[in-house]
Amino acid sequence: MKILSVECSAGPASCAIIDDGKILASSFINAHLTHSQTLVPMIINMLSNSATKLSDIDNIAVAVGPGSFTGLRIGISAVKGLCAATKIKCIPVSTLEGMAEHFINKNCIVCAVMDARCNQFYNALFEIKNGNTTRLCEDRALLGNELRAEIEKLSTTTEIIICGDGADLFYKTVSDLPNITLADEHLKFQSAVGIGMFAYKNINFISTISPEELLPTYLRLPQAERELKAKTEAQK
Repeated sequence: MKILSVECSAGPASCAIIDDGKILASSFINAHLTHSQTLVPMIINMLSNSATKLSDIDNIAVAVGPGSFTGLRIGISAVKGLCAATKIKCIPVSTLEGMAEHFINKNCIVCAVMDARCNQFYNALFEIKNGNTTRLCEDRALLGNELRAEIEKLSTTTEIIICGDGADLFYKTVSDLPNITLADEHLKFQSAVGIGMFAYKNINFISTISPEELLPTYLRLPQAERELKAKTEAQK
């Protein structure tokens, strides 16, 4: 089984091909360029360089959120277009769940964090033990001090790894706590490899969907809608 995976929920953009649980090809860029400029050329070049045709792909997995509203829309729109043209089914994957996959060979707790601005973080906690991942909470948006309090409640001697594009920022809030580790640079950011590996390993437990059904998962309203809502309430 070949799975093409796409991830552009924040600053980095990436794509990968997972072939029967192995990484056939991958491409990653974190140069703060617009995803609309980089994503599709990355996919085309990766397919060409790996001698893979779209007709060879069985499913396309994509990070559907949480994340940047613009980034998620670009990634999902690209996948919709690819799937609509080829009748390939889509696999929606949580951005945070894909990050946890990077640490599948460690016994640890993964604290996946994305910078949601205004001292908020998109977050989920995962416990990984003997190659198995257990969710400790749903994806959510928390203030930094709220997430710190959650981590303090864990009361564990297990290593807690902070990863994600918000890792450096959030680590400052919890660096004084025991057992806290900042993820190594090559594992820190969300990537299509994690999305694709999660999709492959869970293909029998998650439903593939049509491109028409593929939608982003937002944990809060876009800024424009939040500002309009606040203005409307203030006028009442």
